[in-house]
Amino acid sequence: MDPGALTSGALIGLREGVEAALIVAIVLAYLVRSGNGAHVGQVWFGTAAAVVLSFAAGIVIFATIGSLQTPWEQYFEGGTMLVATGVVTWMLFWMRRQSMALRGELHAAVDRALSGGTAWGLAILAFTAVIREGLETSIFLVGQATSTTAGAWGVLVGALAGLVVAAGIGWIFYTGSRRVNLRVFFKWTGITLVFIAAGLFSKAIHELVEVGVIGFGTSTAFDLSGVLSDKDGIGQFLRAILGYADAPEIVTFATHVTYLVVVLALYLRPVRPSRPAQVEPSPAPEVAAG
Repeated sequence: MDPGALTSGALIGLREGVEAALIVAIVLAYLVRSGNGAHVGQVWFGTAAAVVLSFAAGIVIFATIGSLQTPWEQYFEGGTMLVATGVVTWMLFWMRRQSMALRGELHAAVDRALSGGTAWGLAILAFTAVIREGLETSIFLVGQATSTTAGAWGVLVGALAGLVVAAGIGWIFYTGSRRVNLRVFFKWTGITLVFIAAGLFSKAIHELVEVGVIGFGTSTAFDLSGVLSDKDGIGQFLRAILGYADAPEIVTFATHVTYLVVVLALYLRPVRPSRPAQVEPSPAPEVAAG
């Protein structure tokens, strides 16, 4: 099993899984602390439904790719990797902007679901919150698996391992432990995902070059196959994680570097939390009323 594919899958599963686990943990903790612990079953139902649907979507997409013939397979693979790149890029910046207000927004959403007269609104809340993370994860993992066909199983196994660890982090968060510095965790896993997404982006461009969609910059930028081949050893590991290519086209290499420079610069710049105090005051009186 390709260790690079295993590692990249684990990183994706860990990062995306932690986001979903934190959402569920916040909702469950708020229910218990507000005296509505009897409704946690609905939250678990919605969560399970979202997980199953996300897993099924990933299988369907991956199976569809495998059944296509050339050049449609390259078109679909390139398109999937472009979508995965866009999804993870959007997700990184959305989480960066919303993390400060996420807890308060979820608390308010729980209050609205409970006041609506049916606890099954909590199942819908959990489902919609987790399905977004789940579909993002499925798309990103499929994109990663198609970029390293020989290591597709490694991506899946690594992702499952990452999700298990993410569930543990969610449990720690739910029980109130402060052992996990979530701000540092999200910062560094976010940086890692930027590098993985850059590799997916460049691989998508390579697929489009191969089928003739992109006809410029197709000559080889450099050739390191004799020094660090991407077919085995360290080169294969770097290919699975970072999208390393030992002999990339000029347009592929330029795309890779440009994405890294631009997205890292935007991701690492300071950000001010949006709506810092508009959501937090509302839960307090509603908890007292319940």
